[in-house]
Amino acid sequence: MNTLTYKTISANANTVNKEWVLVDAENQTLGRLASEVANLLRGKYKTNYTPHVDCGDHVIVINAEKIRLTGNKMTDKTYVRHTGYAGGQRFATPVEVLKKKPYAVVEKAVRGMLPKNRLGNKLYTHLHVVVGPNHKFEAQQPKLVNIKDLK
Repeated sequence: MNTLTYKTISANANTVNKEWVLVDAENQTLGRLASEVANLLRGKYKTNYTPHVDCGDHVIVINAEKIRLTGNKMTDKTYVRHTGYAGGQRFATPVEVLKKKPYAVVEKAVRGMLPKNRLGNKLYTHLHVVVGPNHKFEAQQPKLVNIKDLK
């Protein structure tokens, strides 16, 4: 009997094709941008996506200081951190964080959308958030990607 048999092909570190991608965050909504960047980091747009393997690309986000937050989130949203000392809980709004570290808002949003395990930690190292339009990764020849065109 002639039957077709198919083999499931899983990606591994040797077969994955990693690229460098450039994303412009100017006038982008923070959550929508972060979810698309997280998908690029995971490699979910690739045909050989495998959940337990680092299939994603290196992502450079430029103009991080020009992101938008809808509604009253600029003043009402709070970021919580702890110094490690007793009574050391600290709170900050996006306005305060954007003044000190403009890239931290985008980094924190993307980090929250990655897996909470060793793979997520590795994927996070492939995220490069830059303030302004200039970046130091020209040698990698990143290709510009429009987030709204990704499907």
